[in-house]
Amino acid sequence: MIWLVLSVLTSSLLYVIFKYFKVFEVNTLHAIVINYLVAAVTGLLVFQGEISVTKIVNGNWFWFSIILGALFITVFNILALTSQKNGLSVAAVASKMSLIIPVVFGIWAYSESLGWLKMAGIVIALASVYLASLKSKDGLTIHKKELLLPALLFLGSGTIDTIIKYAEKNFVPDGDDPIFSAVCFVAAFGLGLLILVYEAFNGRRLQLKSVVAGIALGIPNYFSIHFLIKALKNGMESSVFFPINHVGTVLFTTLLGYLLFKERLLVKNYWGIALAVLAIICIAFAKA
Repeated sequence: MIWLVLSVLTSSLLYVIFKYFKVFEVNTLHAIVINYLVAAVTGLLVFQGEISVTKIVNGNWFWFSIILGALFITVFNILALTSQKNGLSVAAVASKMSLIIPVVFGIWAYSESLGWLKMAGIVIALASVYLASLKSKDGLTIHKKELLLPALLFLGSGTIDTIIKYAEKNFVPDGDDPIFSAVCFVAAFGLGLLILVYEAFNGRRLQLKSVVAGIALGIPNYFSIHFLIKALKNGMESSVFFPINHVGTVLFTTLLGYLLFKERLLVKNYWGIALAVLAIICIAFAKA
């Protein structure tokens, strides 16, 4: 359970850092690319074994890390576009409700337990994520022509969680999770480097504050994935971990937003928080 708690805390910390990006007018795209490099270096430092390029390339998990790295930066850009075109609430709901994808996969592929209490907890978790993420009194308004980006964000976020679970369970040996995570971030940085080159050609050069911001983001970003894998490796089922992880992150980030940034909560946000607590109790009790 400690790995789950640490995963929620580090994931929530990313939210706080992103908020400060806006305060200090950081180029978020540039900082994200640097963040991947920092996360990769952090993983290499955490890894206690011998680092061998040949061993990494020949590892059964290598291509999963490359795919995940590509998905990391692709889904981030989709998240940014969704936030700009559809609003933050739509982006938050689409990314967090994607928890249903790894949950369904875990139940189907690994025959994970699914009692009525856990099923109720998952449904309540989805409702809580929706209500807690809304920042407008009118709720979500998405026109048919604007469905593509939220749908891609939903699928992309869920696919990342599913691949991490699948690779962890079948291909990543115990002790290799730091290097596995590091290679994921190396792949993401490789693609991000192309973005930095494109940005430079268009007159948007990398600034020092983007580098500093990337460092601040990269360390907790690495550990959010590291703790996620640790929790899954310690036998926690997908149908338990992902609902609690996503709901816990929404719950804690909502609390941080209120305490640190004085974000006003709507009545539906309070309902979302109450349902989040209920969902965690249901799923945890079902697990027990």
